[in-house]
Amino acid sequence: MQGRLDMEGALTARDRVGIQDFVLLDETTEVAVISNLKKRFSKDLIYTYIGTLIVSVNPYKDLDIYNKKQMDVYMGVNFFELPPHIYALADNAYHTMLTEFNNHFILISGESGAGKTEASKKILQYYAVSCPSTTLMNTVRDKMLMSNPVLEAFGNAKTLKNDNSSRFGKYMDIQFDSQGDAVGGHILNYLLEKSRVVHQNHGERNFHVFYQLVEGGSDDLLTQLGLERDVQHYYYLTQGECAIVSSINDKNDWKSVKNALQVIEFDETNTSHLFRVVASVLHLGNVHFDPDSKGHALLKNNTELNWVSDLLGVDANNLKEGLTFRKIEAKTEQVLSPFTIDHAIYVRDALAKAIYGQTFTWLVNRINESMENKDSSRKTVIGLLDIYGFEVFYVNSFEQFCINYCNEKLQQLFIQLTLKAEQEEYEAEGIEWEPVQFFNNKIICDLVEEKHRGIISILDEECLRPGDATDLTFLDRLEEKMGNHPHFVTHRLADKMTRKTLERGDFRLLHYAGEVTYCVVGFLDKNNDLLYRNIKNLVCQSKNTIVRECFSAVDTTNKRRPETVATQFKNSLQKLTEMLMAKEAWYIRCLKSNESKQPGQFDEALIRHQVKYLGLMEHLRVRRAGFAYRRKYEDFLKRYKPLCPATWPHWRGMPADGVELLALHLGYLPDEYKMGRTKIFIRHPRTLYATEDAYEKCKHDLASKLQAKYKGYKVKGEFKKQKEAATKIETCWRGAQARKEKEKRAWAVKVIKKFIKAYINRGEAKSTDNSEYLAFVRQSYLNRLKNNLPKTVLDKTTWLTPPAVLTEASEILRKLHYRLMVRKYVRGIPPQKKAQLQMKVVTSAIFKGKKENYPPSIPQLFLDTRISEQEINIRVLSMIRNEQIKYSVPVIKYDRNGFKPRPRQLILTKTAAYLVEEAKIKQRVSYNSLQGISVSNLSDGIIAIHITCEDPKQKGDLIIQCEHLYEFLTKLSIIANKQDAIKVVQGSIKIQIQSGKENSVDFTTGQEPMVYKAKNGHLMVVATRTRTR
Repeated sequence: MQGRLDMEGALTARDRVGIQDFVLLDETTEVAVISNLKKRFSKDLIYTYIGTLIVSVNPYKDLDIYNKKQMDVYMGVNFFELPPHIYALADNAYHTMLTEFNNHFILISGESGAGKTEASKKILQYYAVSCPSTTLMNTVRDKMLMSNPVLEAFGNAKTLKNDNSSRFGKYMDIQFDSQGDAVGGHILNYLLEKSRVVHQNHGERNFHVFYQLVEGGSDDLLTQLGLERDVQHYYYLTQGECAIVSSINDKNDWKSVKNALQVIEFDETNTSHLFRVVASVLHLGNVHFDPDSKGHALLKNNTELNWVSDLLGVDANNLKEGLTFRKIEAKTEQVLSPFTIDHAIYVRDALAKAIYGQTFTWLVNRINESMENKDSSRKTVIGLLDIYGFEVFYVNSFEQFCINYCNEKLQQLFIQLTLKAEQEEYEAEGIEWEPVQFFNNKIICDLVEEKHRGIISILDEECLRPGDATDLTFLDRLEEKMGNHPHFVTHRLADKMTRKTLERGDFRLLHYAGEVTYCVVGFLDKNNDLLYRNIKNLVCQSKNTIVRECFSAVDTTNKRRPETVATQFKNSLQKLTEMLMAKEAWYIRCLKSNESKQPGQFDEALIRHQVKYLGLMEHLRVRRAGFAYRRKYEDFLKRYKPLCPATWPHWRGMPADGVELLALHLGYLPDEYKMGRTKIFIRHPRTLYATEDAYEKCKHDLASKLQAKYKGYKVKGEFKKQKEAATKIETCWRGAQARKEKEKRAWAVKVIKKFIKAYINRGEAKSTDNSEYLAFVRQSYLNRLKNNLPKTVLDKTTWLTPPAVLTEASEILRKLHYRLMVRKYVRGIPPQKKAQLQMKVVTSAIFKGKKENYPPSIPQLFLDTRISEQEINIRVLSMIRNEQIKYSVPVIKYDRNGFKPRPRQLILTKTAAYLVEEAKIKQRVSYNSLQGISVSNLSDGIIAIHITCEDPKQKGDLIIQCEHLYEFLTKLSIIANKQDAIKVVQGSIKIQIQSGKENSVDFTTGQEPMVYKAKNGHLMVVATRTRTR
């Protein structure tokens, strides 16, 4: 399926890999659709068309279909010329935009875990590679791609269905100029699930960024933010009881987010303030309230509160007052009303949600500013709408109500745009439009959004109503207003059988995709999403620029209640719908293959449910209502012209006339096809299949005839060529042999003449006339010399006198020979002296040209040890009696904390190094745990011994000062076989105090050598500069 097959060519494989376009199915039933999906899924063919709509089934494994080679294959190719692929849709949307200079959008929908976010990434990556490359384009491309990890960190979370579920809707416009260059971008976000900040269901997590900060943030950053590297310490991160997920690497994701923030031009100040906001939410979740004697909320421990006030830059006392008291204004007086513990928790959570939600909106705006194109010339756009799919959980709340309302609106838009596109194509081709029967979900949209009568209006009224409005009174109002609606039912309104499936606090809506039961608990709170005015006033005065900017637009003096969440969402959805109606639509429908996210599993029941709620059958019925197949006359004629003698092999007339002749010859009935202005329309797939089968048979017959003709022609041509070639070869061979003999004789005469002439000129300088003769002289001399070489180094007289041309070479050979005799002599040197020289060679390999005071150390002989066994405490000797002592030396050891100098003995044995203080062994360093040794390039004697530190209680790296540095390190490198472990570094050496804790030793030069602890906590070593000759 990787070859350049067009759609019709792949029809011949339909029984093996299914149909590439559902429009061409014989039966447009749900069973046929699912069977076709399953057949293709089993062969890793995850994409299938319904016209220009793509159905994508998540395989839950990596497929090699998204590489650069695949992108090149799909660039600039007609939509149906290659097998279905997301690249085909992206490319055709792009080229249609360039050709028609209008705006397009790609709607990506499906339930959580179906692959919507991945699909949008693949489209962005395709445009990043396929669009013309300029400096501006590369910058915009990087920012668009890098916005993904940032938005995923702040807007995605692990849910029961998906480890990286988008908890907000995203619409991204990619702006192109008239040349097709991507010059800018803009993102709109919808309905961030703010309630997740303060509450997560079992098996779910909060937004990724919280875990990334705690797991991946540096120790310094966490210290500045007052955080601990333990997610279990934070109440807002542990309610789902799954803080650690095997499929998520929070540390690596943190690095990606920090890199992405740099690419999209976040400066250090904004980045720092952003992290402070995230940390403040974690601290806010740990603010704990205790009851006083009257049951009012009391803050006994102010530690977390102080961190919140510090990170947000607000007054701690005012924050404490705002979390425990409500300020009520009565004419000229202000009264503080204490909160109960439940009310205080509600206020705390509301503040956390408001801060995070406003920060997310600010983040999207900053990304938009980074991608903004300030050129005022007209640009076209391709929009990517990656929005939550229809959600049906065991318990469905306010968020699912909004999400499913959004899907109702998009389904309404989808059907309208699909019908409109079909009708426009029919009208453009002059084909009579046949009305299509479909379910119009306007009745459900009106049920939710109708002014004064819809569910949203009733919910808003209940939120604004004075008195004790609760979730249950809201349900009562719904029953009063909508008791007779066919798509609405509650426990009280239901019949006896239905009532068993409904709780008393539930209502059920019959959506286009099926029934969904909603629990009204929390509807009013989530819809209000209010902050008390004294809290608003407080955050407006924040010293954190992000928080201040987020809340500066809030009019704290206006006493009117702000729009509710549902109304805001309804209005933004209306604007989105109007915006999409003005663009050309392309669709990607994403399906989950199974709930367990396992590759190769195809859950038919789950697929059937998704096919239903994504409206695929509705779309297929619209596409199949009239004519299942349509094709341009030129393309149809080009493929099927061999089926008619009148059109084969060349048709000279108009393509439409050729297609008409072809249809008559194939026996198409009048009601089976229609001739449009530029296309032929075929009503039934069986007609196309019959044509395709006839073409396959005709193709084989034509191939056989062509093969026979070609083989005869080729054999005759080959015979003629072989005969001519044989004659030419014979002629050439005879001529070549004669020429070869002539050249051989001429060569012999030339060589003889040349030798005679060279002998005559042998005394002159080397030239073309005597070069070969001189070569002969050289060979003769070297042969004689070989048999008359001097026998001893002292023999200076018996070397043969060379001819003039070999004077220089003879001198080189003489020196080499004497060096050889010297080498033999050297081999007789005593072992003790030889061992000394070998150690000096090791020292040279490590330090030569690297450390300043190495040259003066060369003449100093190495001793076997600097401390005799008599000088080592007998108790120490008894403790290491099983290990042979190889070398000992006095050293000064610097403490890891404080770097206080202490005199020690360092003893090297066969297996380990021992640091000894009188009768105590202070530390044993096994050679196996020795990671490396670092010294500076200056003249100091400081040595850093790096030790593997796996246990937090284990001691870290060892810092010592040794007067006999070269001798000690040479001995250690030979005994431990660690020559490659010794590194000479410049500037400073990083040391590990203990597991996870680091420090540094800094080196510099001065007039006098010194070692001391610097103000920055590092060990400062001052060395004198060695004078070099």
